[in-house]
Amino acid sequence: MPAQTYHLAAQHNGLSLPQVLKRLLPEPSWSEIRKLIAGRQVQVNGNLCLDEGRRVKTGDVLKLWDHPLAKPADASDVKIVHLDEHLIVVQKPAGVTTLRHRDQTDLPSRRKQLQPTLDELVVQVLAERLGIDTIPTRQRGRDRRSGKIRRDPRLTIRPVHRLDRDTSGLMVFARTTAAEHKLIRMFAQHEVERAYVAVAHGQVEAQTIDNWLVRDRGDGLRGSSPLGEAPEGAQRAITHLRPMEHLPGYTILECRLETGRTHQIRIHLAERGHMLCGEKTYTHPPGGKPREDASGAPRQALHAAELAFIHPITAQPLRFQMPLPKDLRQWLLKLRAAGQAT
Repeated sequence: MPAQTYHLAAQHNGLSLPQVLKRLLPEPSWSEIRKLIAGRQVQVNGNLCLDEGRRVKTGDVLKLWDHPLAKPADASDVKIVHLDEHLIVVQKPAGVTTLRHRDQTDLPSRRKQLQPTLDELVVQVLAERLGIDTIPTRQRGRDRRSGKIRRDPRLTIRPVHRLDRDTSGLMVFARTTAAEHKLIRMFAQHEVERAYVAVAHGQVEAQTIDNWLVRDRGDGLRGSSPLGEAPEGAQRAITHLRPMEHLPGYTILECRLETGRTHQIRIHLAERGHMLCGEKTYTHPPGGKPREDASGAPRQALHAAELAFIHPITAQPLRFQMPLPKDLRQWLLKLRAAGQAT
């Protein structure tokens, strides 16, 4: 078996990652347990975990692999495609979260560096581009309220949208308060064009999916509800699908978002019976059985390929495109070759 899976129970709640591994695997020594973590062989809830200080919770799913997983993204994987005094547009690699979870913001720098988030990597890339030392100096002084050393203000970035951890593609961050407020409003009013490339199961035809998305469709997952009277807390979600290429058993799609709800494309495809290749969460319609994924996708086959908007300060039209990254390109070559052989 390539991986052993453990569903953590109440007796594991609050334990550190080494502690819970030691309980689950009594034979290895403590040093061997730590080598498993440092060797990129442990996942928590589907995500690689290198942090020995990570505390687990009841219901967490822990996977122990018999081989090292891919290394986390670093600053060399993040590319700047546009930079001005108000905003920065970057190419996000797959396998990195956009922002650090609220309960991890106060982690020591040493632990954060094990698995940096995209915003932290963007600061590193921006500092290198601008020739700014990221190590704070005494001359900058400390903030009177927080006591923290002040960072060079040119390295301040403000998130205005997100991409899932396993989704690659284009993202914009604001660098000024004025740009932040205007970009957030533009996203909320659907004034930002976003097109994704997705690879889904089945033969998908051109269509527009328009419904409500709810936080819990009845089985603990986000899901959809038909148009009509909006359920409490529901959000309108509109996705335009256009097939780009049909393969035996699969479709390469352009997905244009009219709205940008959490997991919108993944939910819309899965609930139409066209699960995203590499999908691990939305694998079936409500009440249905999880669909097997024999595609061999290296990860969630979703890529934010196009981003276009009017510059929030200068009013200049901006449009950016990013080709599929190497991991998806190589996988698609294999998928096409397999289709030609059948």
